[in-house]
Amino acid sequence: MKQIAIVSGKGGTGKTTLSSSLGSLLKSTILADCDVDASNLNLMFKTQINERYEYFGGKKAVIDQDKCDKCGICKDVCRFEAINFENNVYKIDPYACEGCKACVISCPTNAIKLVESLSGEYFYSTSENKEIAHANLNPGEETSGGLVAEVRKLAIEKGKQLKKDVILIDGSPGIGCPATSSIAATYFVIIVTEPTSSGLHDLKRIIETVRHFKRDFAVVINKYDINEEISGKIEKFCQSENIEILGKIPFDETVEKSILEMNPVVNYKNSKAAKAIIKIYEKLKEKIL
Repeated sequence: MKQIAIVSGKGGTGKTTLSSSLGSLLKSTILADCDVDASNLNLMFKTQINERYEYFGGKKAVIDQDKCDKCGICKDVCRFEAINFENNVYKIDPYACEGCKACVISCPTNAIKLVESLSGEYFYSTSENKEIAHANLNPGEETSGGLVAEVRKLAIEKGKQLKKDVILIDGSPGIGCPATSSIAATYFVIIVTEPTSSGLHDLKRIIETVRHFKRDFAVVINKYDINEEISGKIEKFCQSENIEILGKIPFDETVEKSILEMNPVVNYKNSKAAKAIIKIYEKLKEKIL
């Protein structure tokens, strides 16, 4: 199986719009939504959850109140202000605790220990014609890169069972740990950008990240016609860096309609965006099939 990742330097560039449409066009494919902080690709295919798994990504401190002598040392050493003294009891805020173990080491009565923390869940969902691995990270958790890895493992496992040819990854935006976890070991990367004031800057950052992992990639400019001057600058930059532009998608109000109706925009025959995405799909097929 060839793994294709669709990423962006920031959120809101239209990455999921492209992912859902390419996922609809590519027949022998399984989808992996690796944007675990805001997973929504499964909604576009109206899937039902078939399998659910818990994800323990880190550890949190807990206090044994029977052993605690209320000395307050733990509160003093916690630099994350995760320990509060309320109703004559020391309590740990699990959303603030970083599991650094400072309180565990400093407690003179050994009343504090670290326990596995449920950081989120990941799922295998299906619809009539599509299979998706996706996840939800719990609020305040920071182990999203590990959860992305679990989603990809699940997609690979199911893809092998179903004898799929392609895993299409809707990657996490930005250049942090979840984004790099979406990119590593993929066959090809599609970078989605937009012609905004920060668009070119964000594009350069994600290109550096993809190049660090030595992945082949190309660029898609979404809503290119909302600011053709900046689109031109993006094109010139790509030409100067010998980067292929896989396609340009025009602004299209049908995209909003497709999101509201939870239906990939490529299924709307009169859509300008759909026609552009089909051209991108044809170019992509030449590279991966």
